[in-house]
Amino acid sequence: MRHLQQLACLLIIFAATAAVPAQQLTGGPYVPTPQTVVDEMLRLAKVSADDIVVDLGSGDGRIVLTAVQRYGARGLGLEIDEELVQFSNAEAKRLGVADRARFVQQDVLEAHIGEATVLTLYLLPAMTLMLRPKILHDLKPGTRVVAHDFDLGEWQPDRKVVVDLSEKYGTSGAFQSNVFLWTVPARIEGEWRITAAGAGIPAFRLRIKQQFQRFEGGAAVAGRTVKLRQGEINGTTIRFELALPGNDGKVRRRLFAGTVNGDAIRGEIRLADGEAVWNWNAARTAALR
Repeated sequence: MRHLQQLACLLIIFAATAAVPAQQLTGGPYVPTPQTVVDEMLRLAKVSADDIVVDLGSGDGRIVLTAVQRYGARGLGLEIDEELVQFSNAEAKRLGVADRARFVQQDVLEAHIGEATVLTLYLLPAMTLMLRPKILHDLKPGTRVVAHDFDLGEWQPDRKVVVDLSEKYGTSGAFQSNVFLWTVPARIEGEWRITAAGAGIPAFRLRIKQQFQRFEGGAAVAGRTVKLRQGEINGTTIRFELALPGNDGKVRRRLFAGTVNGDAIRGEIRLADGEAVWNWNAARTAALR
């Protein structure tokens, strides 16, 4: 009966969150993530010993503790419930990993999460959406974000995996859980000046409008505007295509790939119909208004 009450409580809160003022929102009742889902979340994020895993709403600490024990990562769990924090820290000590796993009582909306290389969460949709601007602003490009069941709205995941379960919310039966993965993209919106010595094209300006890991825009080249195609950014890796006129007057499809470093990009250009390769550089000149 207790498990059925817990499930009913979760469903009621899920339905009501849209009508609750922001200052009264919580991440939801304590409902532990099934260990099978924990394993898939960490697998999907490709957690390694080089990672710092930060779990928002860490509950009994199982995500952080699994990441530390199985992959040798370091971990931080943030949880509003003091008893769960005490339990998780005691468990880390019992398992001999307290030097690499710690748990702190804190509101996740106020948390400092910038050290994370992997961020995990299992929170109700309203809280998850409230966290989206913070995730995009505070986390470094390339940070992996993994969520259980609830997505990030318009920010489409890079991958989605469905996990079959024989138990969920403490009840047995046939269940499924969704696991979503995102990679935090570098912020590239603005105007850039691009040069490509030896590529046979003049320097030009490229205006980019970004929507999470996708972007569009156009290049101003020799008095004409060329539409950017296939714009995509994964962490700090950027790719796009432009059909540009060369110094010989011929228009050719050119494939740009590069690495973003703040207000600079460096990379390579390839012809879509050939193997020729040239280097290119870009410097951000202004933010779009």
